[in-house]
Amino acid sequence: MNQTASFFMPVVSLFGANVLSELAQRVASLGGAKPLVVTDQGMTQLGYTKQVTDLLEQAGIAYAVFDETVPNPTDTNVNEGAQAYTDNQCDMLISLGGGSAHDCCKGVGLLVSNGGSIADYEGVDQSKQALPPYIAINTTAGTASELTRFTIITNTSNHVKMAIVDWRVTPDLAINDPLLMVAMPPSLTAATGMDALTHAVEAYVSTGANPITDACALQAMRLIAKHLRVAVARGDDLQARDRMAYAQYLAGMAFNNAGLGHVHAMSHQLGGMYNLPHGVCNALLLPHVCEANLMAAQERYADIAEALGENVYGLPVREAAEMAVVAIRALSVDVGIPSTLSELGVQDKDIETMVEHAQKDVCAATNPRRLNDKEVAAIFRAAM
Repeated sequence: MNQTASFFMPVVSLFGANVLSELAQRVASLGGAKPLVVTDQGMTQLGYTKQVTDLLEQAGIAYAVFDETVPNPTDTNVNEGAQAYTDNQCDMLISLGGGSAHDCCKGVGLLVSNGGSIADYEGVDQSKQALPPYIAINTTAGTASELTRFTIITNTSNHVKMAIVDWRVTPDLAINDPLLMVAMPPSLTAATGMDALTHAVEAYVSTGANPITDACALQAMRLIAKHLRVAVARGDDLQARDRMAYAQYLAGMAFNNAGLGHVHAMSHQLGGMYNLPHGVCNALLLPHVCEANLMAAQERYADIAEALGENVYGLPVREAAEMAVVAIRALSVDVGIPSTLSELGVQDKDIETMVEHAQKDVCAATNPRRLNDKEVAAIFRAAM
């Protein structure tokens, strides 16, 4: 664990049913005259975009909408959003949706405030100028992108997901209203929930962990273990949705400051190569990476097992640690995550390339165990 630490999160975060109603006053408080709403076609078709723009219109606030965000947003997608911002003479950003919308919006913010290409900002803290005022409205309980300094953008030239970690992309205001989450289908609820679990687990065993991130990660795990199955089974259960919103936020606070590990380093390659759902990739890889990491953090994995509801009293530490993997697999099965990467179309011929890029991914740096190329390839193949 690090002896020194930094802690990043939005200045203000709003939680609870109907907190979206505060949007217009929050826009005014940030000094925005014309925000660009960055979202996707799904949000527009489901009526969520109109909910947001109606609130702006009622307050007499001008706006423009860019609803062309794609899953696993690309550098091209970000360029298009930045052009929309400039063409409409906007001075503020609002993202609406899940991780893709938030990531695209952060990329737009980097370009309109700093210029250049989005690839210029790959790595840690490469920007020089602050983003425009930025509000992130979350509609899923998983990525925590509405609060983090992480931005993941696919480079279309090589199909690699670029990890941009920059404190300046942290939104000024994050909104988590469970009323925006009740319509999520079971499969998306499951995938985003397992994404949140992965954030919590990787943050807890990260070499960058500290007492604050530990507390956030463990409570996130407890909430996910208790409420994810219910949220998947009964999407209109507002308490489950509310608690999952808190869980994913806590997990986000944890990994935003402690870092992640090889699950994300490898999952990014699956998303870039095959355009696969990020949460599903994380869920499939998580137990396999945990097994590889057990030797480096047995006591921490024992804590994870207990947080996930396993009875580890009296067990040797190694056996207690192994129960974490058992609990993760059981939850994944219960919520309907596919069991193998092969089912998603992943091919063995691409593993060598994905290993090469995973080893360079910024998330690998805080994995509790140093894994060589052969070991990372073995994890990919075990998940096939």
